[in-house]
Amino acid sequence: MKKMYFLEWTKRILVFTFLCTQSNTYSQKIATKVDSLLNEKYSNTAPGAVYLIAKGEQQLFKKAYGLSNLELESPMVIDNVFEIGSLTKQFTAISILILVEQGKLKLDDTVSTHIPNYPNGNFITIHHLLTHTSGIKDFTRLKGLNKIAKADLTAKELVDFFKKEPLDFMPGEKFEYCNSGYILLGYIIELVTKKSYGEFVAETIFKTLNMTNSYYGNHRKVVPNRASGYGKKDNRYINSPYISFSIPFSSGALMSTVEDMFKWQKGVKNHILINEESTKKVFTNYRLNNGENIDYGYGWHIKTRNGIQIYEHGGSIFGFKSMGVYIPEEDIYVLSLTNCGCNSPTKITQEIASMFTDHLQ
Repeated sequence: MKKMYFLEWTKRILVFTFLCTQSNTYSQKIATKVDSLLNEKYSNTAPGAVYLIAKGEQQLFKKAYGLSNLELESPMVIDNVFEIGSLTKQFTAISILILVEQGKLKLDDTVSTHIPNYPNGNFITIHHLLTHTSGIKDFTRLKGLNKIAKADLTAKELVDFFKKEPLDFMPGEKFEYCNSGYILLGYIIELVTKKSYGEFVAETIFKTLNMTNSYYGNHRKVVPNRASGYGKKDNRYINSPYISFSIPFSSGALMSTVEDMFKWQKGVKNHILINEESTKKVFTNYRLNNGENIDYGYGWHIKTRNGIQIYEHGGSIFGFKSMGVYIPEEDIYVLSLTNCGCNSPTKITQEIASMFTDHLQ
């Protein structure tokens, strides 16, 4: 009897070892293919990127490409700090849910609950702001933006810049990506906590997750390993234009590294910042008033490709682009941070993620 028991367990161990070996071999093949693709995309004499691929808690691939600074000809390194643009919205959404769990606000609170006399504020809820269904006009499309782009504004001053614009549609009637909504969320965070948005995120999220190389953007602060941002004009690289971080604010002003963003991904997945019930709300595919899915949760796009659910979001700010893709079924996370607005990582990051789901189709 003992012999049979021993043989059965030996068999199980051998099968498990075989499966692990097969999985590692498959991952190694993907890593080789990814490296080849990225070497084609990024020249060692041009702005570059850092890519990270992880499965569960294990990092399968992590590599830097190109230059972090053209003038100094500094090679990109894994620890380079990038402006992450609209990936900031994830942090804003989770911050809101932290405050919901603390009982300091509710998802069905209207904007007027926290910002009295806001136009149409009695009809627009925090849920509408989180899901880009508020109908508020995106301030990045307003004509006067260039006049304030370099000014250091308070959150109230930025809100005042766009609040009198008429609604594009009634709340809940349509999905339309809107930076203004996430600016309002940041302002509400400040009103509720009596702290700046940057302070709240740093104390509540960065510190909790040990994200030691993540920051609210600051042009004056010396940031170790900060990558320089670039664009392209007339087929030549140019330095990205100056814009005050108070303009993207809670919709796009954070900075981070691939290592810290991996900590962020794990923190969200493992319910370190918010509980499981709140996390489900983050990754719900919400609907319009007419019942139509919007393919967006709270700070993440909720997509289905070839029958496989995917959570993703990109970021774009002068000189930088980023893309993060998470496949819950495979527990695969693919992240790209780049330092040129001229070379979007979106498509190739999605393609890399799909390499891990091909066998599921």
